Amino acid sequence: MMPQTMHILALAGALCSAAATIFIRQGLRGSEPYAGFWINLVVGTIGLWAAVIFTGLGHVSTRGALFFVLAGLIGTVGGRLLRFFAIEKVGASIAAALINLNPFVASALAIALLGERITLPIVVGTVVIVAGTTLLSIGGKRLGFRSGQLALPLLSAVCFGVVAVLRKLGLSGTGAVVGSAINVTTALVAFTAFLLASGRPEVMVCRGRSLAHFTAAGLLENAGVFMNVVALSLGTVSIVAPLYGTAPIFVLFLAPFFLRDVETLSGRVILGTLLIVLGVYLITALSGR
Repeated sequence: MMPQTMHILALAGALCSAAATIFIRQGLRGSEPYAGFWINLVVGTIGLWAAVIFTGLGHVSTRGALFFVLAGLIGTVGGRLLRFFAIEKVGASIAAALINLNPFVASALAIALLGERITLPIVVGTVVIVAGTTLLSIGGKRLGFRSGQLALPLLSAVCFGVVAVLRKLGLSGTGAVVGSAINVTTALVAFTAFLLASGRPEVMVCRGRSLAHFTAAGLLENAGVFMNVVALSLGTVSIVAPLYGTAPIFVLFLAPFFLRDVETLSGRVILGTLLIVLGVYLITALSGR
């Protein structure tokens, strides 16, 4: 593949993630997060195994498959489910901005657990991220949510930060297509078992516009994740993460057109989002230089 393919895939994945966020917000107007998340997983499982059939199974190691199973439980069940609740409670734009903190979480884990050194870009990026997050938090009451509800997208970011490491480890022994399929299938089986065990099978039924919106979100969400995984297989996290992390900016552009009657973008939200994206870029793209 050409060198720029990695950059195109990461940016295309970011755009897909942003569009999925918009569709999720629309779907939640007539349904609940559990239903939307289950549909998201069904669409992803069907689509990715169809891709496996088309491209071939390729090499699959037990170690690599296990990492993708863990990624499915932590990132897809934990991260995506929290993302649905975050979009419902604090809105698409703010949720996208705070969930984008996942590369920052990954860097913090690397410093704490792997002994990686703290560099000037990490310090500056952290300060910028804190400033952006503070802006979003201060504006919470004006936008109709409590500051405590920001814990939902922040916890989602933690899950996604952990899963980025798991997926990178999984790619050392398993191809991107089959790895992604294992990832989302694990999540579907685990979440379906949870719904049945908790006596809530009715959640797996959705109709009308919400079904259409959640299906579109599932297609875009899983396409975006797949593009990101392929991009990671072609290049380093420090290059792919900042490009994929531009998703909140795409959400800012799309929200006025598709969420005009649902959300209001203030200058505080726009500035806070841009600061968070800038902080993540400083940490992931420049910290190794």
